[in-house]
Amino acid sequence: MKTFLTAAALLASATTASAHYGMIIPSDNMPGQEDGRSVDLTLSFSHPFEGVGMELDKPVAFTVTHEGETTDLLDTLTEAQVMDHAAFATEYRMERPGTYVFAMEPQPYWEPEEDAFITHFTKTYVSAYGDDEGWDTELGLKTEIVPLSKPFALWDGNVFQGIVKLDGEAVPYAEVEVEYYNEDGSATAPSDLMITQTVKADADGVFTYAAPTDGWWGFAALNTAEEPMQHEGEDKAHELGAVIWVHFEPWTTQ
Repeated sequence: MKTFLTAAALLASATTASAHYGMIIPSDNMPGQEDGRSVDLTLSFSHPFEGVGMELDKPVAFTVTHEGETTDLLDTLTEAQVMDHAAFATEYRMERPGTYVFAMEPQPYWEPEEDAFITHFTKTYVSAYGDDEGWDTELGLKTEIVPLSKPFALWDGNVFQGIVKLDGEAVPYAEVEVEYYNEDGSATAPSDLMITQTVKADADGVFTYAAPTDGWWGFAALNTAEEPMQHEGEDKAHELGAVIWVHFEPWTTQ
């Protein structure tokens, strides 16, 4: 299946320039009536292609938005392990059809190798019971990727488009890092350069990416906050990431 990366695997190392990603992964992003009314969600922080986990402290916020109504889910989170590191999990019951947008604001993460703090405003979209109403919902986060393609019901090989926003405004020529969630470890990369791919948005903040295989793909648009953060009495840069997770389905002719 995953033949798009076919050389020997390059495992994580000190020299690997891989990206960090906040992650929200649901057990099903398009549940039907026959699947039951609940989805399980895991929240984590990682290098998703390499399967290298990082510690996730309890988020500052975790919400779901449906039909314009936002619900606080922070108190529903329970401790979990993802990639052998601290993560969180919850189960959410969807009472009505439509699109549910799950969003996480983590605590700023201090990354010594980058000499900076990282905060990834992360979200994913779940379409319940065959209803795609609300697939382009914008939450008004500090920074976010607003989908211009449905963030579900995509075949592998389809393109995903989004617009990068910071403080509600489009970010011209924003840099967007793209990485595959190599959940079973079967995908391999012929070069470190293939682990995290990079595209640039256009003058209107719009970017496009065609996924070469099915599965979960993370898109992270990175900007630097105007205000630095303090670390041991010194001002340090604060990276703001707009992250969205999109699932692509395997193409089938059956």
